[in-house]
Amino acid sequence: MTNGTTITATQVIVQPTGSGSATSSTAGVIPFQRGAPTTSKQVGQIPANYTEGSGTIVSGTTANKATEAALAAYPGGVVDRVVQLSNGEYEAHNIGINWPHHVFVSQDFKVIGAN
Repeated sequence: MTNGTTITATQVIVQPTGSGSATSSTAGVIPFQRGAPTTSKQVGQIPANYTEGSGTIVSGTTANKATEAALAAYPGGVVDRVVQLSNGEYEAHNIGINWPHHVFVSQDFKVIGAN
């Protein structure tokens, strides 16, 4: 929930590096460095009709499962929101690292791509 420049969270999930059941892509994560340009790349499957800012924000168990999948595959960032896309898949918005910024998760909560 946002109010001006303040973000209020009802739950924050922090996952240590290397935990979780998904294969870690730590080598592909680009840590955030102030003033450093962001590397733009894509891996895996990005939904064909995806446009940044599209989708409906989800919460609760659904958001938790998508967040856990995203952080297991790309540890080190912070997911600040999860949206359900028009095709039923999810996009976890990953901040605190320069890449990946968007992690795409299937309906069965498997990471399928990132950009």
